[in-house]
Amino acid sequence: VNTFEWVIQTLVEVCGHEPEQAEQCTTIIHFKGKCSVRSADYETLKPMCESILERGIQATVEELVA
Repeated sequence: VNTFEWVIQTLVEVCGHEPEQAEQCTTIIHFKGKCSVRSADYETLKPMCESILERGIQATVEELVA
């Protein structure tokens, strides 16, 4: 189980979120089970996803369908 603080710290360090943005995403993840935390091309997202996974937090790269 990951703490709110750990997930927030990860989103700030890995995804470049501001602390407030990371806190909002973490709250959404807690209640809904997932949240789109970053939009970018695959080459940008893949290493971020790997870094999040290395910290023991579930993450996937998904294609957004318009």
